[in-house]
Formats: sequence, C-alpha cells, structure tokens
Amino acid sequence: MKKMKKVKMNVQGRVQGVGFRYMTKMVADQLGIVGTVKNEEDGSVTIEAAGDEETIDRFIEEVKQSPSPSGRVQYVDLQENPMMTDRKKFDVVG
Repeated sequence: MKKMKKVKMNVQGRVQGVGFRYMTKMVADQLGIVGTVKNEEDGSVTIEAAGDEETIDRFIEEVKQSPSPSGRVQYVDLQENPMMTDRKKFDVVG
C-alpha cells in the first residue's frame, strides 16, 4: 500500500475571483486527491489535501503553477497535516 500524505496549503496571490477553487477541484478530481479548498478573508485560499505521496507532490506542483489560467500564485505556505479529517472526495467549501 502506498504511503498517504496529508497537507495543508495556504496559497497567496491572485487566487480569488479567478475560478481558482473550481480549477483546483478539477485537478484534485483528476488525480484522485481528497480534501477541501476555501477562500479566506485575507484574499488567500486554503487547501487541505490527501493522497499518496507521489500524487500529492504532483498536485502541489499543479497548484503552484495556478490551475486557473487567470490566477497567479505568489506564495504557498505548505505544511504536512497528519491530523486532517479523512474525506471521501474533494470539495469547494466557504
């Protein structure tokens, strides 16, 4: 069995109002990643994601490149988050 990796990312840049959350969900669904993505009041986006190590690393790279063509990622604060709630799918929340 592959090792599961759970991460929490706070993404800053032009990531709200550009379809970023929905494009992130699309990438997550394509890769089989579970978790959540939500807008924060400060204009950033928080992503919690879980999947096998290799797939999560690919997902992180996709997010850093901005899944939304009109979005622009300037900074990603990335932490492993082993306490993340287990989920069955990837949801856009808040």
